[in-house]
Order: sequence, then structure tokens, then C-alpha cells
Amino acid sequence: MKFYCLLLLALIAKASFGQIKTNAITIIDIPKNITYEGKMIKAFGWTDKDGDHIFIAAETGEKISKGGESDFRDASLSALHYSLKNGNWVLTWRVVDFVKECPVDISASFIKDAFAITDIDNNREAEVWLMYKVGCQGDVSPTPLKIIMYESSKKYAMRGLSRVEVAEYKMGGTYTFDQAFKTAPVAFRQYADKLWQKYKVMSWK
Repeated sequence: MKFYCLLLLALIAKASFGQIKTNAITIIDIPKNITYEGKMIKAFGWTDKDGDHIFIAAETGEKISKGGESDFRDASLSALHYSLKNGNWVLTWRVVDFVKECPVDISASFIKDAFAITDIDNNREAEVWLMYKVGCQGDVSPTPLKIIMYESSKKYAMRGLSRVEVAEYKMGGTYTFDQAFKTAPVAFRQYADKLWQKYKVMSWK
């Protein structure tokens, strides 16, 4: 009986490991001093040992390049993190990526199901995860793919190529960790790899 009680406690602990409660935020909930470019893709708030936080991800979509021909387009995405300091929302970090003057297929978009807020190292400080693709290409080839994670103001980056699988054609899917990830807790890299393997594949029928 004692063994089963211990096993149950272990399973409960495992289930709650790395979890931080988040609250979805709508456009009308965004404080007036917080601005972003494009369409809001995802927004949520949470509280950890450092206080209250807001995260916003936005995309511009395709736009005709300024000063260029109509065949050339731009696209960008951004991710913003704000912390509540003395009653004011203060920008803590920002991720911006873009493609400019692309004459073929353009992409600058988040993997919408990959957003996550975790506390993998159980230090009561949230880790913010986002994954996105950004590229300009006119053929069926791998697209640059990135995972960015922030813990407080420290950035971790994982960069590589999406995996393309079309009939017998299979290519890409590899990645490299930056130095921050390489020296981070193993559990960070394990989570990042799991995220990559889940969303790396792009397929065409």
C-alpha cells in the first residue's frame, strides 16, 4: 500500500512539473501603452516570482515592398514581453524577424501550437517558448525554422531548417543550438528537441 501511495505522489509531481498557469488575453485586454505591428496571433498573461507578465505575438502578413515593384513583398513577425513594474507595463524583451523584397513565396509566421510557458527547472521563473518560420523561396525546399526561448531576460536560440517530405523527396529537419542552449540545463534542450521534432515537418500533397 505504501508503495502505491508513493507511486501516486510521484505521478502527480511529474504531471505538475514545469507547469505555469496562463490566462488568454484578447485585444481589448491589452493595456493602452502596449503597441505591436500587424495582427495579434497570440497573447497571454501569467504570474511568477518576478511578478505579472504579458506576452504578445503578431504578424504583418504579406505587404507590397515600399518603393519596389508590385511583385516584391515584405513580411515580418514580432514577439513582445512586458513586465509590470511600479504599476506600469515595461517592455522586457522583443523578438523581430522579417523577409524583405521577396519575389516568390514568402513566409514569416509563428507555429501557433508551439507557444508555451513552462518552469522546467522549477525555479518559479517562467520560460517563454515560441517557434516560427521565415523565408523566401520559389520551390519545394526546407524553410528556415527557429525556436526562441526566454527565461527572464536571457535568450536561448535553436536554428535550423524545416523537414520537407514530398513522396520520395525528404530533406532538411536539422538544427543547431546556440551557446546559451548548449550550456543550459539538459531539460531545456530536451524540451526544445521535443518541440522541434513535433513541428519540423512541412509536407505537400
